[in-house]
Amino acid sequence: MHSGKQLSTEIDATVPTAARMYDYYLGGKDNYAADRAAVEELDKVVPSTRRLALNNRRFLQRVVRTLTQEYGIRQYLDHGSGLPTQDNVHQVAQRIDPTTHVVYVDNDPMVLVHGRALLEQDERTVVIQADMRDTEGIFGHAETRRLINLDEPVCVLFNSVFHCIPDSDTDGPQAVADRVRERLAPGSIMVMCQLVSEDEKVRESVTAFMDQVTQGHWGRVRQEKDVEALFDGLEILEPGLVEVSTWRPDTEVAPRQLTQEWIEFGGVGRIPA
Repeated sequence: MHSGKQLSTEIDATVPTAARMYDYYLGGKDNYAADRAAVEELDKVVPSTRRLALNNRRFLQRVVRTLTQEYGIRQYLDHGSGLPTQDNVHQVAQRIDPTTHVVYVDNDPMVLVHGRALLEQDERTVVIQADMRDTEGIFGHAETRRLINLDEPVCVLFNSVFHCIPDSDTDGPQAVADRVRERLAPGSIMVMCQLVSEDEKVRESVTAFMDQVTQGHWGRVRQEKDVEALFDGLEILEPGLVEVSTWRPDTEVAPRQLTQEWIEFGGVGRIPA
């Protein structure tokens, strides 16, 4: 199991991070020249990535709105939440019910700095610094215990993050998902999606590129079957496991993935009663 080793509190502007690259794709300001240069290189390999990032963000917002409105979820635990942007989880959920509690988890010290500044006045929302694989540390954290009642349904988000961690019997996506699931009450929700490609060359080239630029803070681009395995034993909500821009789109003219060299694939599963 992942040890709760000391995470860095230093921000290194010279090494790109997935969180800051994602921020740049979304039009944010919390990124550095190294992140922007990495994005430009990545776009040469997989040119649909900016659209993919925007679609992924919209998927997250639709999921949170749907779960808060239609399924009565009032607690969210967001693993690998990334940098604050517009319409974060707590903003979407608290517009529907201001009493909703949200815990954001990220290992990037820049996320911690910006998140805490954003949430200074918010008693019901917090950001904690932890590795998403450190299930014991996350669930045992004082702020998680303060805000999340594990006797009630919780929505756990692993939105576009599992490709950031390598395969491992104890710390890979399946092991992490299983550990988290064991702690959740019936009726809880798990939202999981990641970057996949059915093209072996794309998987290998993007994995090698991201591993290099992030200096090892990367896992791999996987296949749809790998994501499907994460949902074994869960009740998968309609429309199933899909390319995320097609998950309950707001309109028929919602932006779609333009090219298919890689896609964000996943969905929403509920722990059976």
